[in-house]
Amino acid sequence: MTAQTHSIKRKLSLLQLADELGNVAKACKIMGFHRDTFYEVRRAFQTGGVAALVESRRGARGPHPNRVAPEIETQVLDYCLKRPTHGAQRVSNELRLAGVEVSPSGVRGVWLRNDLETRYKRLMRLERESRDNTTFVLTDDQVRLLERHSPDFRCRHVHSSAPGELLNQDTFYWGTLKGVGKVYVQVVIDTFCSLAFAKCYSSKMPITACDLLYERVLPFYEALGVPVKAVLTDNGREFCGKPETHPYELLLALEDIEHRNTRVATPRTNGFVERMNRTLLDECFRVKGRETFYISIDEIQRDLDEFMAYYNLERSHQGYRLNGRTPAQALREALSIKKLPNLRFTTDPSMDTSTTATEVIADSSTT
Repeated sequence: MTAQTHSIKRKLSLLQLADELGNVAKACKIMGFHRDTFYEVRRAFQTGGVAALVESRRGARGPHPNRVAPEIETQVLDYCLKRPTHGAQRVSNELRLAGVEVSPSGVRGVWLRNDLETRYKRLMRLERESRDNTTFVLTDDQVRLLERHSPDFRCRHVHSSAPGELLNQDTFYWGTLKGVGKVYVQVVIDTFCSLAFAKCYSSKMPITACDLLYERVLPFYEALGVPVKAVLTDNGREFCGKPETHPYELLLALEDIEHRNTRVATPRTNGFVERMNRTLLDECFRVKGRETFYISIDEIQRDLDEFMAYYNLERSHQGYRLNGRTPAQALREALSIKKLPNLRFTTDPSMDTSTTATEVIADSSTT
């Protein structure tokens, strides 16, 4: 029974009860109606029957007189497709400069009628338009907005189907420490499983970029039997130069590895290693830097090696590629193996310093 049907039955019951009791006041008191309401109901029933007892719905007389004109509403929707993150006041101001008079509340009303009242909904509208309309071309600003707010849109940039297919490398400048000097960290990460390698240096040079690859990364993949197909870097001088003389370019050419570069002033295209830099800063350097007074690069490297072993072998990752697994676990599952080459590097002379990655050890998290 609908609310409208229930209302009609109560009115008919009121009329019937008043007729049976012969007392309007008593019937109204029992049914919970005012006497004026009784006479209005009886008059409507006598003139129009049961159909006259149906209550007219509010707002059925047409649109609000202050509603924005259709052509202005179209302009508001077009603007919000180009700038989906702008608020109602900003949209109103920008359209007023373009000669379109609409208030912030008017913009809000347009959003409510079109189910666009939140920033997320407006961004999803932009994504739908870019996906469904082949003639709709996204601007750079729109691409950046979608990458920032939509994981589904963001994942289209980097796709790795196997380990070693694409590595990201970057130079991370930690800072200048008293007694040590400048500290740079070369970082390499596999985009397939987030397996990472890192090493500290006191300078930012092509030879340092080569050293991490030659000493740790390439031997590890060689022992694993997996070829490294491509490396993505930015356009820094330690990575880019004349192919016939630049050390880094020569190393990649000798190993038959494709060298890819990010677009200028677009670090988001190398986002895997940029996020790794933030992890190193938050979980390693900002913690260990407050516990230890470093006097040499080797001491920093010791703590970094300890963290990297934890990162690769024990730390769970919440990204959509790993879903709670460790990088080592994801790599073992992808290759269907139970053991990995050595991932516990050290610079302590009292321990084994071999970096040929030929020693095979069982991961502590082996299932």
